[in-house]
Parts: sequence; structure tokens; C-alpha cells
Amino acid sequence: AAARLAAEQEVENLSGLSPNPEKDIFVVRENRTTCLMAEFAAKFLVPYDVWASNYVDLITEQADIPLSRGAEMKGKCGTNESELELSWLDQAYTLKLSFLKEGHNTSRGPEASWKLSRIQFTYDTSERTYFKDAVSPGKHTASSHRLSALVTPAGRSYECQAQQTISLVSSDHQKSVQLLLSEVRLQPFDIPADFVFSEEHKCPVDQREQLEETLPLILGLILGLVIVITLGIYHIHHKLTASQVQIPRDRSQYKHMG
Repeated sequence: AAARLAAEQEVENLSGLSPNPEKDIFVVRENRTTCLMAEFAAKFLVPYDVWASNYVDLITEQADIPLSRGAEMKGKCGTNESELELSWLDQAYTLKLSFLKEGHNTSRGPEASWKLSRIQFTYDTSERTYFKDAVSPGKHTASSHRLSALVTPAGRSYECQAQQTISLVSSDHQKSVQLLLSEVRLQPFDIPADFVFSEEHKCPVDQREQLEETLPLILGLILGLVIVITLGIYHIHHKLTASQVQIPRDRSQYKHMG
């Protein structure tokens, strides 16, 4: 049964297809059908303690840990719950993203949406690529609490080019770890066809930026239209007044009329 399940589920790291070296692409397939797709650039900002120069006091440094393109991956798809797990640098770092689809009642009737419901990031401060001389090196876990992020209507994909910051609480003295996400396109449920995203649902930041880009163009078009209409009205008014007979105000000129 385990062999059959492994044969029915496939995971693919397609990050090499992205022209952006910082962006990763992951696909989970079950029964030869895509059930989860994720594209994003990710980086973690992790504070950790080192000894000061006097070897008495502690100071805090920050490790900037990017998601590696060579990450190993696991995936799990379900009707209402899906999961993506990534690990890199010999499993010194592991990122697990959990997604939840749920229904709710609105003024328009029952509706469904999905969200990123949990993030768990495991890191090892004894790993020397990003952690230098950490005090008491070892493994720690940073996770979210009651997370409700990337909320998207059911049947649609989530898209956000802007950078988003999600705070995680670490087991290392409750330090705050920051997850920076950007260039996100993600869909963990209801994918319509193999390797094809559904219609995108843009994040509020992208919507605002798009409005800020198009608003000057719209205002310029409106202003141009007002100028054209004003000039047209002036031209018509000028022609009408020019064609009318001008009656002289000086009565002495009446004898020259007719």
C-alpha cells in the first residue's frame, strides 16, 4: 500500500525554470494530476546570540537565510487541508506550510475560501553557512500562532508581487523570526488543469499599486477629454456669434444700415 501511495504521489522542484534565481517553483501531483502549485521567493531573518568581545556579555546578530533552490520537498493534498514541506542544507532548515479551506456564511450566502493557516520553520544554529559563532548552538523551531494569511476565494489562486512579512515566534527564548515572501503565486486546492493556475486573486498591496499606476492615466484622459469638449464648445459658440448681424450701438451709424 505504501509503494502504491508513493507511485500515485509526485513532487517536483521546478525552480530552475524561473528566470529569477531567488524564486522557487514547487508542484505536488497526485494520481497524475496537479493538486498544489507554489511559486515564491522566501528569506528568513533569524536573530541569534553571540559573545561580545569581552566574552562576558551577549549581543544579538541576525542571520539572513534564503530558501535554497535545491530544496528537497514533500507534499500532501486533501479536500480541505494541504501541506508543503521543504528542507535544505542537509535538513539544517525545514519549512512547512499548511493550508486550510473552509466555508462561511456571508450576506450573499455561503462562500468558501482558503488560507495559509500555519507556518513552521526549523533551523539549526550550529550550521555555519549563516550562523557564525552562535552561543549554545542547536535546533530551534519558529512557528505562527492562529495564522490567517493569503486568504483567497475558493477556486482561485493567490498572487502578490509585493513583499510581505510574517512574524514567527521561536523556541529560542521567544525570539521573533521574520519570513519575507515576495513574487508569490500559490494554489493549494481546486487546480483546474495540470500545471495551470486558476484566475488570480491579487493581494491588497498589489491592487493599491495597480490603482496608483492607472489613476494618473485615467485622470489625464479625463482632463484631455474636458479640454477637447471645452475647445469644441468654444469653437461652436464662436461660429454662431460670428454669423449673427452685429447691431451698432452708436445710433448715428443706423443710416449706413440697410
